[in-house]
Amino acid sequence: MTLAIFTTLGYLLGSIPFAVIVSRSFGLADPRSFGSGNPGATNVLRTGNKLAALLTLLGDAAKGWLAVWLASRYGTETVLIAATGLAAFLGHVFPLFLKFHGGKGVATAFGVLLGLSALLGLAAAATWLLVALITRYSSLAALSAAISAAMFSWWLLPDTITAECVSAISLILIWRHRSNIANLLAGAETKIGAKKS
Repeated sequence: MTLAIFTTLGYLLGSIPFAVIVSRSFGLADPRSFGSGNPGATNVLRTGNKLAALLTLLGDAAKGWLAVWLASRYGTETVLIAATGLAAFLGHVFPLFLKFHGGKGVATAFGVLLGLSALLGLAAAATWLLVALITRYSSLAALSAAISAAMFSWWLLPDTITAECVSAISLILIWRHRSNIANLLAGAETKIGAKKS
């Protein structure tokens, strides 16, 4: 019963579409109507409004962290905490409030990782930042961070259940980037900060 309550709460938190909410607050176009069509910080950045993109990034990360924190605060079972984090990530990717058409989940995944282990979250963030600075490809940075998170989870986390949930998040994140992978291979991927019509 407790597991059902917390995973439902995590999913609903993850479903909050900060990209759409922030864009409307700033009078910007719906992020689903241009660029990649994904309601996420990278697509909001394509409007040229860095503050809106930053707020979207923070909101998406915060909901992932909050879900894990609540589960950790009011529950002690490892499976409860890990499942709630996974549910929050799935909520972003398949949000109830956007008819299950969500973003790719990078920021929310980071928030979940940070909630599970600060060191794991920082390791994934460092990987993203390094690859992004070198290549200026957000998608390649996200893919690299996802792979590193899955690898580091088996080393930094104390139990296999949580590591398995992190690996599941990483696999889903990679799957959500399948079109980006095709674009990267074709040399057609848009770089960070570039507007895409």
